[in-house]
Amino acid sequence: MASPQVVLHGSPAYLREARKAKWLSWASLAYMGFEGIVAVVAGIVAGSIALIGFGLDSAIEGFASIVIVWRFTGWRTLSHEAERRAQKLVAVQFFILAPYVAYESGRALIEGARPEESMVGIVLATTSLILMPILGRAKQRIGARIASSATASEGKQNLLCAYLAGAVLVGLLGNSLFGAWWLDPLVGLLIAGVAIREGRESWRGEACC
Repeated sequence: MASPQVVLHGSPAYLREARKAKWLSWASLAYMGFEGIVAVVAGIVAGSIALIGFGLDSAIEGFASIVIVWRFTGWRTLSHEAERRAQKLVAVQFFILAPYVAYESGRALIEGARPEESMVGIVLATTSLILMPILGRAKQRIGARIASSATASEGKQNLLCAYLAGAVLVGLLGNSLFGAWWLDPLVGLLIAGVAIREGRESWRGEACC
């Protein structure tokens, strides 16, 4: 597939793409708020570290969406300095998630904590697995067109959310159908590892490449 054509900074096409990025971020923020609350509550009820980590990831992705809305509001729309700040702020969100999830997942494995079944979590993870790739790919295309690593990085966070939703779904179904409780904390460790990798790439501004 051919790479999206880069548009001239400040041109009418650039401004149209910037508006699209802003509205996509608003849409992401709305869904992430819902997803985060439901996942954390369901995770606490079921005792699922992976589901709680998934909910916390939603909150972090929601902050990244706020950063992009800030980036493309008013004079910042054309500011290279605002782009650099937004890129760093989005990258930091990856690093916030990893330590908590890694610690709780390791503790659950050592203690043998067994999560309960969670149909709410299964439905939520399935919905995110379908929706997040659509938002993520759209943001990455826009990020490439306007040379905005911050926008593309937020798109990578949405794609990461989809990958994590798939992993959480495997863990929840494995526990529900086969009693494989250890899948849940293993998925949590996977979430932590992927978040660190994506954060490093985002910090270096590699999301558009």
